[in-house]
Amino acid sequence: MAIEWNESLSVGVNSIDEQHKEWFKKANELFEAGKQGKAKEHIAQMLEFLDSYTKFHFSDEERYMRSINYPLLDEQIKMHTDFIAQLKKLKEDYENSGGNVLVVLNANQIILNWLTGHIIRHDKKIGEYVRSLDK
Repeated sequence: MAIEWNESLSVGVNSIDEQHKEWFKKANELFEAGKQGKAKEHIAQMLEFLDSYTKFHFSDEERYMRSINYPLLDEQIKMHTDFIAQLKKLKEDYENSGGNVLVVLNANQIILNWLTGHIIRHDKKIGEYVRSLDK
């Protein structure tokens, strides 16, 4: 089941929102590739891209939070580190399964659920904090 980014997921920080949109787009492409039974190599490349894009996004987001002295930065870093470990395990599970498409579909659901939940419960607080600085 694909999930699209929508305005309810907006953090209110343009650079973060744009990266989240890209994340959803790529995660949905992974889901579609799995659904369509694309080649194992194609799915492996998409998993690799998601892994590297996630690391880029988290690094960029953490740099931004440092720049505004965001008080929940350490909590965010911990969650980011935990999710990167989860992604690594998902990639390993896919490789160890011999490229089982069901692993991709389950992985996609885990990824999208985590991303949606993380944005709503944690990243939106970054935008709230930024808006409080403008007052």
